[in-house]
Amino acid sequence: MEKTVLVEISARHVHVSEKDLEILFGKGYKLTPKKDLSQPGQFACEERVTVVGPKKELAGVSILGPCRPATQVEISLTDARSIGVKAPIRESGDIAETGACKLVGPCGEVELSEGVISAKRHIHMTTADAEKYGIVDKQIVSVKIPTEGRALIFGDVVARVSDSYALAMHLDTDEANAAAIPGSCTGIILD
Repeated sequence: MEKTVLVEISARHVHVSEKDLEILFGKGYKLTPKKDLSQPGQFACEERVTVVGPKKELAGVSILGPCRPATQVEISLTDARSIGVKAPIRESGDIAETGACKLVGPCGEVELSEGVISAKRHIHMTTADAEKYGIVDKQIVSVKIPTEGRALIFGDVVARVSDSYALAMHLDTDEANAAAIPGSCTGIILD
């Protein structure tokens, strides 16, 4: 049985806490959903912020909702180098001792002492998906991306298993460009 998975590109984005959302956009502010994402309950927002590093800034960075307990900035390694911040490769939510930056919104600014990461490539899957494919939570797998002219095999892909997920692999823009992925494609889990 071929273990196929939808491969999506996760562009730079920010997850905000309710406290930081109010600083950036005003007291009592609520996120405005723009588009549902593939993961249940997750959405891209109308709201955007500027991510400021010591060298330069990234304007118009999308916020993803809903709000989270801690603010987190997910950027590619190319983005991190260009703005001069540290962005260790981490799973989402693992922000201890990560990079620092400033976020600028229309009503205020937030200085983050940590929270900037380059997301570890990963596959979201339900327990039924994991059982079907013989994979357990946190297992590291490889995935073949059979694009024309730039086919690649990505190693170090972490499987994240929860019934709150939908089956999809997420790569950042650097990884997607290396494999010439045209927005999305189908990958094959090898192990």
